[in-house]
Amino acid sequence: MLRRLLKGAAGMAMLLALAACSSPHQLQPDPQRSVAVPASGSGQAVTVIAADDRPSDVLGTRTGSASSTATITVSPHEIVPRLQAEAERAVRDMGFAPTAEPAPGRPTLTLTLKQLSYQRGQSQPLVDEARLESVIEAVATNDGQTYTGTYTSRRVQSYAIKPDKATNQRMVTDLLSDGLNRAFADPQLGQLLAR
Repeated sequence: MLRRLLKGAAGMAMLLALAACSSPHQLQPDPQRSVAVPASGSGQAVTVIAADDRPSDVLGTRTGSASSTATITVSPHEIVPRLQAEAERAVRDMGFAPTAEPAPGRPTLTLTLKQLSYQRGQSQPLVDEARLESVIEAVATNDGQTYTGTYTSRRVQSYAIKPDKATNQRMVTDLLSDGLNRAFADPQLGQLLAR
């Protein structure tokens, strides 16, 4: 009887482990800019808008198969407020006064997440690979002038065991943080906003 109970418990543990491998990951990345920004402003108000323009909130799947139910997703409701906060912080650090309220004639900075993907890369014996990519677009407008910058970040991560949710969240956070660093290190954004 004890042997049957142990076999049943072992079987249940195996099923739970398999279910965890195929479970979806709903990520809540928290990207943060870490580079210094060029000081351009002198207290002028700038409207700051963050947006998510991806065709889907699905980045990819944990298995690399398009038909897999083990999807990796980032909801616009999760990422847009974080991008908004970081864009406002960057604009403030540039020397401007960020606001979410648009106004005629006021300089505007729009930060848009255009792409966020998680794909399976090349496989080798005992080692798999995840390929992540993000594209962030920053558009500064002021006095009839527009400057558009597109900032692409890529990451390749090798692994022997499929990354868990915390690891995937950390990788996506790092990827988006790199995109924010690339965008706000661009001196032309601040220069146009300060005109």
